[in-house]
Amino acid sequence: MSLKGNLIVGQSGGPTSVINASLAGVIVEAQKQKSIHEIYGMQFAIEGLLHENLTKLTGLKQEKLEKLKQTPSSALGSSRLKLQNEHFSTILEILKKNDIRYLHIIGGNDSMDTIHRVEKYCKEHDYEIRGVGVPKTVDNDLFGTDHTPGFPSAARYTALSVMQSGAIARDMQKVDQFVIYQSIGRDAGWLTASAVMGKKKEEDAPHILVIPERPLNADKFIRKVEEAYKKFGWVSIACGEGAIWENGMPVSASTAKDKFGNVEFGSMGGSSATLNLYSLIVDRFEGWRGEFQITESLPMCAADRACQLDKDEAFALGQQAVKIAVSGKTGAMVTLIRESNNPYRTSFATTDLEKVANATKPMPDEFISEDGFGVTEKYIEYMQPLVGELPEYIRL
Repeated sequence: MSLKGNLIVGQSGGPTSVINASLAGVIVEAQKQKSIHEIYGMQFAIEGLLHENLTKLTGLKQEKLEKLKQTPSSALGSSRLKLQNEHFSTILEILKKNDIRYLHIIGGNDSMDTIHRVEKYCKEHDYEIRGVGVPKTVDNDLFGTDHTPGFPSAARYTALSVMQSGAIARDMQKVDQFVIYQSIGRDAGWLTASAVMGKKKEEDAPHILVIPERPLNADKFIRKVEEAYKKFGWVSIACGEGAIWENGMPVSASTAKDKFGNVEFGSMGGSSATLNLYSLIVDRFEGWRGEFQITESLPMCAADRACQLDKDEAFALGQQAVKIAVSGKTGAMVTLIRESNNPYRTSFATTDLEKVANATKPMPDEFISEDGFGVTEKYIEYMQPLVGELPEYIRL
């Protein structure tokens, strides 16, 4: 089962506040394995491998590894390059030249697809390589795992942001009648929904969630806004960037796409879901003013709000990826299985790369309220151990 050679690791796609903890986990475990001789890092993900832009990570001291765990963003640099057929022969040549037998990429769906395609090409050309992915995404939409490293910390960031901006909106209601917070999340509302985790009372922010799993009807949305305003005197809305109308069109009206064919949201092209909902509200309610908050990449790099649980799990999954690769596993992504909410307990498992690459994980119906504008108690129970305790604020 033992395969002697070198290991290469990369970080791909958008970063998280704990992606470097996974990188540290890979390095620490690789240093323990006798079958692994040298450890290399790809500079700027698969683009670094393609251009043989590699950094030697062998022998990194414990002090530097501990600092790496606390460092935000992607320490090796990232990329969103989509591999083309003409790239594979060059990659195989570089893998052979550097005697690389273990391939790990820390990333999301597209990253798992990259590992799968490289490993498949190597196999077809009689070069044995073991490819194991480490999950990463703040969106929490990866198939096959209970949750992804990076999501708990981004969820805590979102909950704190909406709690704190909600306090401002509540106290400034005589000036601004509503506030809209936009969360990242292309296909799923996991992160947007985490805004509710700081909600202690019905009047606390947010009052309305807009998530991709529930296509939006403009009239129902406006009625919900009016209802919240009559009840509380102000309105807090948490909106996912990937929200869609009932006709399937993005609320953002964005048509820009990335190299993988995914719609680019945020403020691309001067438009966003938040800005369009903002316009819808001020058009319907004469004299209303409001605020919008688009955090974009901030939840992906806020190391000061990272959860310790998230760091620990990210590190452990990096270690687990190396362990199973050395034991003979390939073509897989390491995953977490939830065994218990209280006390919180998980175990490791794996899922096929091909399944992860071609599927996303939306929020289940049992986590979404009947009207589609909120969450259920089951979602709260699922999220509580991930986000941890949040501060409690008072009002005089």
